[in-house]
Amino acid sequence: MGAITALVGATTAKTEVVGHGLTAFDWIQAGAILVGALVLAAFLRRALRRRLHAEEFQPRASLVAARFAALAVSLVGFFMALGVLGIRLGPLIGAVGIGGIAVALAAQSMLADLIASVLLQTRRPFRHGDQIATNDHEGRVEDVNFRTVVLRSYDGQRVFLPASKVLNAPIVNYTVLGRRRSRLPLGLAYDADLDAAAAVLLEAVRRVDGVHGRPAPELTVKEFADSAVNVELLFWHAPDQATTRRVRSAVAVASKKALDVAGIEMPFPQRVLHVRDLAPERRRPDGARPVTGS
Repeated sequence: MGAITALVGATTAKTEVVGHGLTAFDWIQAGAILVGALVLAAFLRRALRRRLHAEEFQPRASLVAARFAALAVSLVGFFMALGVLGIRLGPLIGAVGIGGIAVALAAQSMLADLIASVLLQTRRPFRHGDQIATNDHEGRVEDVNFRTVVLRSYDGQRVFLPASKVLNAPIVNYTVLGRRRSRLPLGLAYDADLDAAAAVLLEAVRRVDGVHGRPAPELTVKEFADSAVNVELLFWHAPDQATTRRVRSAVAVASKKALDVAGIEMPFPQRVLHVRDLAPERRRPDGARPVTGS
């Protein structure tokens, strides 16, 4: 009889956890939930990274998004496992919430830049290699990391801009549409035939290497200034900064040569001054001829 009682006691001890009344099945169930959550998080992370990479997201942005999703699934599984074990989650969640608020207040700018970085990668106003202007800076986009947008300026300098400032400022993307229009102001003499000058200039611009034929170059009369009729040449070309400078310079040289050959003057500002002697005439005391000046 004593042996039977000892055997029953041993069996009961194998299925109960001392102090909390938890059975081995409870621990197995909690462990299975936690392991399942971790496996699901790993699978979700890989799948999300592949999907975002296929949609041409930046590698770092896709990595951040995948890690956030995996962390969220892992935390859900962890809290579910604690619930199975009978651990009260209210105080734990409250402590985590208070700690999270304290961390958020201490690292507000970092969190703002992180969120802005994710939004920039989601909205994609620019991509790697695009040439943009924002926050009084221009350059080619080299990277968008967790906190900054990295530009390589046209002078060869690396510029690090906080992602939150880039998100909240106007962004000009020069290269996204594949072409760009430039303006070249010119001054023509008042006695010049404007129709003939327009024909000469447009023909010269069309021959410049790098100028797009469609849309075709245009010439517009801008204003009648003091010394010249100011006109403006409009022409399209590739959008990158190097091409913009090269084509604009070539158009300026070709326009000057074409006007010189056609005998059309490009006047410079002139002023005509009329000088008068305003000194009063004075006569000699003896009535002789008047003298001027001193």
